[in-house]
Amino acid sequence: MKHWSEYSDPATIRGLVAEIARISTRPARIMEVCGGQTHAILRHALDTLLPPHVQLLHGPGCPVCVTPAAYLDHAIEIAAHPTTTLTTFGDLLRVPSATSGDLFAAKARGSDIRMVTSPLQALEFAEQHPDRDVVHLAIGFETTAPANALLAYLARERQLGNVFLLVSQFLVPPILRAICADPATAPDAFLAAGHVCAVTGAAPYEPLARELNRPIAITGFEPADILLGVLEVLNLFEAGRAEMINAYPRIVHPHGNPEAQRVLGEVFALCDQDWRGLGHVPQSGLALSPAYAAFDAARRFPPAPPEPAPPLQSAESGAAAPPVCPAADVLLGKLQPNECPYFGTRCTPDIPLGAPMVSPEGACAAFYLHRR
Repeated sequence: MKHWSEYSDPATIRGLVAEIARISTRPARIMEVCGGQTHAILRHALDTLLPPHVQLLHGPGCPVCVTPAAYLDHAIEIAAHPTTTLTTFGDLLRVPSATSGDLFAAKARGSDIRMVTSPLQALEFAEQHPDRDVVHLAIGFETTAPANALLAYLARERQLGNVFLLVSQFLVPPILRAICADPATAPDAFLAAGHVCAVTGAAPYEPLARELNRPIAITGFEPADILLGVLEVLNLFEAGRAEMINAYPRIVHPHGNPEAQRVLGEVFALCDQDWRGLGHVPQSGLALSPAYAAFDAARRFPPAPPEPAPPLQSAESGAAAPPVCPAADVLLGKLQPNECPYFGTRCTPDIPLGAPMVSPEGACAAFYLHRR
């Protein structure tokens, strides 16, 4: 296929679906690790085209969904400083923090919080307003990490002392290892996100497939891309082969983007990371390297000590306990969003209980939009 329209061609899709039905003989649970792919699957109803014994699971591929609530509390606290400007992508604005509401509410209270579409807009604002401390919320997976790293790289190069990053960067391979640590719920195969692998390259996923003992297909975002990825992992699964296959070669190359990797290697270093709802995962994130410590917003604005948790309401008080969002089970593929007892009732995009419902890439938001 040479043209974009061919990746949504009905005849091509029917052919892929027929081939999947022909080669698939046993139950298989396949997890995609990208919120964009989750939305594409539901928007085009691709899961309904598969044999009943092939199930698609929606993993922790939404960066906003796994950003810790405490990180947002810290960001809101920083934004309250009168000389601080906070910059963020729009998908983070309405994600609930642990105790401080959300960024949108903080903006309504008067904090200078600005939505940007590129970290370089934060750099430009900092150059134009040297009297302001500009703090960019640097979150996401390997896809957004190079642009966030470039912000610190250029700020250092231009000797800007008023640019800071509050970092919560995540890496995909460690969370796949964590998911596979529980054999009772681990999927049988993975669809890896093409835009992540465009940065890292396909090569690192070859040993990862062997380590996890599960096939992995790197896939794109159009209907034919996703179904081709499903077909490729099922071929491997049926043959009992734990290998990686690149089903997105028009974008993903074996060694990825060397220049992006160079900047990442200079600006960031591996670190342990907390994942919202999933807990502490060793060596699963990126933090600013010692050479870039001067740009660390957490050092410039240390978080305040946590306040004691309020006492739980007793049954005699008559106050109903707030519902607990089962986001962790959704992110791990243990619970489909529409199986949640609060889905579409106590939890909607307007009044979300958790990040997967409010994030544009969240699985709950995708189900609410396409499967209510």
